[in-house]
Amino acid sequence: MKRRTFIQNSTIAGLGVTVLGKDEPKKSSPFKSNNGKLKVGVIGTGLRGQGHADLIWRRDDCDLVAICDISQRMIDRTKAICEKHGKKLPTIYQSGPHAYKEMLEQEDLDAVIIATPWRWHVPMAIEAMEQGVYVGMEVSGAASVDECWQLVRTSERTGSHLYFLENVCFRRDVMAILAMVREGLFGEMMHLECGYQHDLRGVKFNDGETAYNSGAEFGEKGYSEARWRTQHSVTRNGDLYPTHGIGPVAQYTDLNRGNRMLFLTSMATKSRGLHEYIVNHPKGGPDHPNATVDFKLGDKVTTMVKTVNGETIVLHHDTNLPRPYSLGFRVQGTKGLWMKVRDGIHIEGLSKSHRWEDSKTYLDKYDHPLWKRYEQRAIGAGHGGMDFFLMHSFIEHAKRGETPPFDVYDAASWMAITPLSEQSIAMGSAPVYFPDFTDGKWIDRKNTFAHGDEY
Repeated sequence: MKRRTFIQNSTIAGLGVTVLGKDEPKKSSPFKSNNGKLKVGVIGTGLRGQGHADLIWRRDDCDLVAICDISQRMIDRTKAICEKHGKKLPTIYQSGPHAYKEMLEQEDLDAVIIATPWRWHVPMAIEAMEQGVYVGMEVSGAASVDECWQLVRTSERTGSHLYFLENVCFRRDVMAILAMVREGLFGEMMHLECGYQHDLRGVKFNDGETAYNSGAEFGEKGYSEARWRTQHSVTRNGDLYPTHGIGPVAQYTDLNRGNRMLFLTSMATKSRGLHEYIVNHPKGGPDHPNATVDFKLGDKVTTMVKTVNGETIVLHHDTNLPRPYSLGFRVQGTKGLWMKVRDGIHIEGLSKSHRWEDSKTYLDKYDHPLWKRYEQRAIGAGHGGMDFFLMHSFIEHAKRGETPPFDVYDAASWMAITPLSEQSIAMGSAPVYFPDFTDGKWIDRKNTFAHGDEY
């Protein structure tokens, strides 16, 4: 009997007379690989998947035994990373869009990472959970509220864990601010802001190897993310990528753990940025076929969330206009305020009245123990080192079969911001209520993220 079948049968037997779909996922048995290494698979070997593969091959407590992708170019790039590390080449699955099912069925995996285009995340995660595999699913917004429920019910029914791979929660300044929030320096949380503000026009129109400013093509003629990501801007109007912002804010306000998002309201500007990018690009122009595309996504989407505990949260989505990168964090409580846009901080009783302080002194003082412990190991990892912490946490939780800090309920509620914002915009910015994906368990759940220095 394969390990995943044993875990499924044991979990189902342990449920007894409990009604399926109403309990939290049960703790899975720790892996029992003969060589003491976690057996990991990666579905999706694009640029993000290659980064994950590189981090796995750096470790000596896990083996990357299988990869899956439909692109030979991306598979070849991943194989080159494997050769650089001097590792055994993983089994390759590339027979078509559903080759991941073959991989999950044939490989006796302990864990799998899903790093594919957005629309594949949920069906792939569901299939992996059905196979009893510990799932790491990359971030995105959901296509519908229904698929969020599918994730939750599958995890509850099978007992398989889903780790939602939100790396910004591990950003160094974000974690230092979390330590300050927990110590009470900001007082009681009142208002928070966050978002995804990143000029992605060069990513969305890309016909070559360079990541930015390399073309006016998308879809079949595009390269990397331009092959699939841009299409969402053609057909959808909402906050398409909310999790980089809401993930850290969820830790500051204990969302799904004594608090939850109650309702949101969203609005969007008109759409101009992508059209003007095509028209003015040297490889585009007013006669380029893509100059006639009607993009539905507003250039600036603003969403306001009200929580059960009374905080307000503003999310910004801004990817189609020229701008510097910023996640726009603002953390404001009854005693203080941090605003990343100017990297300023003000703490009542410590700061001069009505004056900003440079936040560096506080960020250094409250540097999280995880960063102090693993800083050297994080050197060279993606996104300023925070990808190391994400992978380290995923691997350690998978090895122990433990509930992850960002679990299936977090994935469902954070991802639901996208379809709910689309609904609100379509209804003239009307309030739209969040489902309670936890079925009331949010009242008693505790926040386990980054309370120590282990992982």
